[in-house]
Amino acid sequence: MENVLLLNESDLTKVEKYMPEDEMLQNLSDFFSAFSDSTRLKILTALSLTPMCVNDLSNVLKINQTTISHQLRTLKNLRLVNYARDGKILLYSLSTNCVSDVMLGGVNHLLKESSN
Repeated sequence: MENVLLLNESDLTKVEKYMPEDEMLQNLSDFFSAFSDSTRLKILTALSLTPMCVNDLSNVLKINQTTISHQLRTLKNLRLVNYARDGKILLYSLSTNCVSDVMLGGVNHLLKESSN
């Protein structure tokens, strides 16, 4: 049996033109993996409001410091958070507003879906 595409030639060309390369797809997969863990989402939400240190994140989120540090390391490796030294304290912040934009887009989607 022959594979027959239902797409017209124009749509096929568009898909082929705009399909990201494999490396970019892997990077996107890694980026979105940050949003698949509720602890990381809590940290990202807190940091979208204000820069915070590990101790403050631990106290506000009621999560032990070891877990916070581990998740921050993951978020740093994904380049989603930055840190700045203030004396002996490291203050963490989001690396870009697109992180909070993605989370807000997800919340809006879920709210819209729940109202249907």
